[in-house]
Amino acid sequence: MMRRHLLLTLFALTSSCTWAAPLSGLSAAEVNGPAAVAPLEQPQPPAKLIVDPPLAGPLSKGAVFIQYRVENMRIEPVFGPEALKVMPRIGHIHVIVDDNPWHWADASGEPVILVGLPAGQHKVTIILADPTHKPVDRKTIEFTVPPHAAVMH
Repeated sequence: MMRRHLLLTLFALTSSCTWAAPLSGLSAAEVNGPAAVAPLEQPQPPAKLIVDPPLAGPLSKGAVFIQYRVENMRIEPVFGPEALKVMPRIGHIHVIVDDNPWHWADASGEPVILVGLPAGQHKVTIILADPTHKPVDRKTIEFTVPPHAAVMH
């Protein structure tokens, strides 16, 4: 039993080292970005929004999971004109579904998750915004919710 436990521990350690290998050789700044405690040089590079298509597995069941990330801006729940002075730059996203006149703001940094959309073609626009809600970048993705998809709960 002791030998089996040692083998499992060794396997776990080897597996975790394998996953860390792609980041080996990169500095902390290359992985984490600029240190939040040090002043940044002006001007900052433009903020950029990267949005992936919905994850296929949940979409096949009627749920839309949209992952995104932001470069040169941090997603934070801080709003108002004074927040424009924060370095590095902060912001949030606005989400528009199917060109509806309403939208919502999100500052969690978590994936956008939609459930209950009817089967058929849809589009979601994600807008990267500064703390005063001024758009900085935007991406629109189109996808199809398959017919007879059982909505995940």
